[in-house]
Amino acid sequence: MAENTTEVLVGGAVLALAIGFGIYAGKIAGLAPGGAGYPLTASFRAADGIQIGTDVRLAGVKVGTVTDIALNPESYRAIATFSVSDGVKVPDDSAVLISSEGLLGGNYLELSPGGSEFYLESGDEVLETQGSISLVALLMKFVTKTGE
Repeated sequence: MAENTTEVLVGGAVLALAIGFGIYAGKIAGLAPGGAGYPLTASFRAADGIQIGTDVRLAGVKVGTVTDIALNPESYRAIATFSVSDGVKVPDDSAVLISSEGLLGGNYLELSPGGSEFYLESGDEVLETQGSISLVALLMKFVTKTGE
């Protein structure tokens, strides 16, 4: 009887630890509910490396995530919808750039704030954008430039 009680207690402790780890991993990955923020959109010529769940950063600090990405069939541009934390006010002359964490790192959306006294509101579009830059294209330009 004592062995069964010990097994149940150890099993319960392992289960509680697994649930705690799952909650912690969800918070780290940005999957925690609440505090979703307000949505903004931006149009990119090329949105390589951006997908749902990609970080949105301001000064290197995560302030939101990409919630949707779709193709505009009329302009053939990628439309990214992303959320920004409620406490972060984004000036209406800000820019959104697709940046890379390094040569082997992933891409993220970088908010570059402007100097306007007016702020973007829920559902607004950021007009100033810069799409992703292809590393292969940059290397090809370098190789062809030095061969002259």
